Amino acid sequence: MIVANKDEANHFLATAIKLAHENVLSGGRPFGAVIVNEGKVIATGVNEIHRTHDLTAHAELLAIRTACASHGPGSLKNSTVYASGHPCPMCMAAMRMAGVQQIFYAYSNEDGAPYHLSTADIYADLRRPFSEQSMSITHLPQKDESAPSLYEQWAQAQKA
Repeated sequence: MIVANKDEANHFLATAIKLAHENVLSGGRPFGAVIVNEGKVIATGVNEIHRTHDLTAHAELLAIRTACASHGPGSLKNSTVYASGHPCPMCMAAMRMAGVQQIFYAYSNEDGAPYHLSTADIYADLRRPFSEQSMSITHLPQKDESAPSLYEQWAQAQKA
């Protein structure tokens, strides 16, 4: 596991916070993210929900999209994300799936709670079994005996 030194972590966190401050000045939410690989910034992002009306336009996700577009999807393996705020579950899952090795964040969910900027309640809900979560989640298997399953079709296409 890569562990950034304290000076490096503070430097990149300051950059994420600066991006977040600039985003607030342009009407956005106070979230910025910096992705670093081998000591170099490969992408940055700010929360752009106010511009795009896309609820997934979080700083971390936009930085991931930028990194993948310019450096390829493998560029996030062993990278570090520096975020101004505690990453939400959606961003955390995306970073895990992308191969991000470590995350540093400056402001906690507790810091954001008085401003309605905490995702602690979502994290708590996700820890519950599906049957107890606030959103209905149902597994409804679909079988079509006349064709390969969706996943079988994908596996066959990967071999071609």
